[in-house]
Amino acid sequence: MIDKKFIGYQQPPTLWDVEKGRIAFFADVIGAKDPIYTDVEAARAAGYRNVVAPPTFIFGAEGDSGAMMELITTLNIDLGKVLHGEQRFDYYAPVCAGDTLRFESKITDIYDKKGGALEFVVKDTRVTNQLGEHVADLHSVIVVRHA
Repeated sequence: MIDKKFIGYQQPPTLWDVEKGRIAFFADVIGAKDPIYTDVEAARAAGYRNVVAPPTFIFGAEGDSGAMMELITTLNIDLGKVLHGEQRFDYYAPVCAGDTLRFESKITDIYDKKGGALEFVVKDTRVTNQLGEHVADLHSVIVVRHA
């Protein structure tokens, strides 16, 4: 069982640099064809300071930052038992190529269901950029299956 002492645990902040190529790759994978995702001039004409990331890009960015793996290790969770349970995003500012994102995460709840066969870890993350702008709030739930 995951120790409930981790409710309230704040991970050390994680920094992650947003690269133009990573945005273009992500846009291609999800089928986002708007040139603001790949062309600097189109993005600037639309009012952005650089190529802009599609909305769900930030979830992948958090994963790429290593924050989730660090959390799983800290909580001593077997990665083979982890399922993606839920995610939600609240956006406040665009994420653009050249940004450095700062992820500050906190465990806000840990609970179980089905007599402990399933455990849930609720994590809320505040994301800011190098300008100090509040970019987004992320809410996620991971599920840990037990035999």
